[in-house]
Amino acid sequence: MAAVDAGELGAGNPAVPAWRGGFGRLWAAAVVSRFGDALRGAALPLLAVSLTDSPVLVSLVTACGFLPWLLFGLIGGAIADRVDQRRAMWAVDGARAVLMAGFAVAVWLDQATIGLLLALAFALTTLQTLFDNAATALLPSVVGQEALSRANARLMTGQEVMGRFVGAPLVPVLLGLGAAMPFAADAVTYLAAAVLVASLGVTPPQRAPRPPGGSLRRDIAEGLAVLWRDRTLRALCASTTLCNIGIGALIATLVLHITGWLGAGNTGYAAVITVYGIGSVIGGLVAARLTEKLGRTRALVVCGTAQIGALVVLGAIRSLPVAVAAMGLFGFAGIVWNVTEVTMMQHSSPDGALGRVSSAFRTLSIAGAPLGALLGGVMAEAWGLNTPALGAAALFVCGVAALVPGMRSGIN
Repeated sequence: MAAVDAGELGAGNPAVPAWRGGFGRLWAAAVVSRFGDALRGAALPLLAVSLTDSPVLVSLVTACGFLPWLLFGLIGGAIADRVDQRRAMWAVDGARAVLMAGFAVAVWLDQATIGLLLALAFALTTLQTLFDNAATALLPSVVGQEALSRANARLMTGQEVMGRFVGAPLVPVLLGLGAAMPFAADAVTYLAAAVLVASLGVTPPQRAPRPPGGSLRRDIAEGLAVLWRDRTLRALCASTTLCNIGIGALIATLVLHITGWLGAGNTGYAAVITVYGIGSVIGGLVAARLTEKLGRTRALVVCGTAQIGALVVLGAIRSLPVAVAAMGLFGFAGIVWNVTEVTMMQHSSPDGALGRVSSAFRTLSIAGAPLGALLGGVMAEAWGLNTPALGAAALFVCGVAALVPGMRSGIN
């Protein structure tokens, strides 16, 4: 692992990342990029609906956000462990800026088609597989091992605030200025993030020499082997995958649950989503302190149990105020889980293999979301609009149970 300049750490406390220096720029890059993602994420479906009447084609826009992870996620992790991660990140953001700028021009000239939109969504997510794995592997070189928990919490909290409470509400304003404006703004945010990442003065982590004839296939196999052999990582990945199936089922049907089963309409749905975001932000602010107090695996169990309770209440009690409170708790516990999960992965992965372990973990766990979305739709149609929430609770029970082998390993 590369040495960390003392100026990059919190004054007098190595467990607290300092805002000045490398972490501040990395945080700013992540937050600016998330702002652009929120603009694009809200504008793309609206554009898709204006370009086609086919529900299948519209749904493919969302599918393109998952499919590249299944196809290229492992490759992205292997490449992230081979290259300078900082350079990979700014190069990817530069490429995404060019793609978004070109798409904005196409929209401005009224030349955008649903095929072009699908190709863009697929290309951006394909590039993201390299960016995200490189970012996960780079962070320990920026802040040091002791500050990882708080650094992850600050990154996720900043992204949540910028995406949910700044970016998404701004989309109607930008659309009022022109259909191309959200995409042009997204291109600018990618460019700004690329400049910030390129300015990082981080020494790449030391890597063991690669054996002659080493291939990407071998690198991928090594990452999967590390994930499988490590008892804690294996249990955490299995747990997260099960929970993601439940989350996929919930997200895919939540609007039907709130507007249909509860009869709360669009206003009720907006209230649920808003309080969910507020809960996530609060969870991010306290995540590091909570995991320090409970220990990481215990924090995961507590958060998973809280989410089970929230899902049961959501699916069993027909009340909008109760649903709002349940989703606030769900968001709070969810971001604490995410911070803890990423920090455990960064601590448990061997030097030089974090990109591959991260990609294997993400690919397996992300695969659960589209499966869950399909499952949620089937459950809602067959047994009622509230059953996906209850089904998600059952999957979370299985996910928490899957953590037991990791707890027995004594890793806190």
